[in-house]
Amino acid sequence: MSYPELEEIFVKHGFEHFQWISASDIVVAQWVRMKCLYGCGSFGQKGSCPPNTPSVEECREFFREYRDAVVFHIRARLEDPGTRDSFSREVNTRLLEVEREVFLKDFRKAFLLFMDECQLCAKCPGTLDDCVNHKMMRPCPESMGVDVFATVRKHGFPIQVLKDYRDEMNRYAFLLVD
Repeated sequence: MSYPELEEIFVKHGFEHFQWISASDIVVAQWVRMKCLYGCGSFGQKGSCPPNTPSVEECREFFREYRDAVVFHIRARLEDPGTRDSFSREVNTRLLEVEREVFLKDFRKAFLLFMDECQLCAKCPGTLDDCVNHKMMRPCPESMGVDVFATVRKHGFPIQVLKDYRDEMNRYAFLLVD
């Protein structure tokens, strides 16, 4: 699978590190949702995070409706932990531009999973109903039950648990295309 016209869009928006995969290679696991529920400070605090997302089984079904996906690899080292939200906001905004351009190329099912929590707003109202950017809000892979580690390792991408905030991050976004 290769879509040269879409790959030009990716590169134009600064996403040179990507790989096409079969959507069936996306690993969805219940344990990922448990990590959201027990351990993530955003649980129930963001409109794009659980419990505002579909069940894990509904997520599995959703991914089965797609044939192809692209994995975007985003590497970054942030010296100041306070810049993570603005970094994520900037990257996710560019990813939304990619999704829109892919959609306009007649890929009507194009759907993006952000590389981090939504972060479009400095302060999230915490529910889907109160979201002020509902048209642009997207979930991150983990909120959809995606085992990012297992999925990207299958395709040779680097990923590890960070032991220090200043370690280089290997973050991943997914664009589902059909």
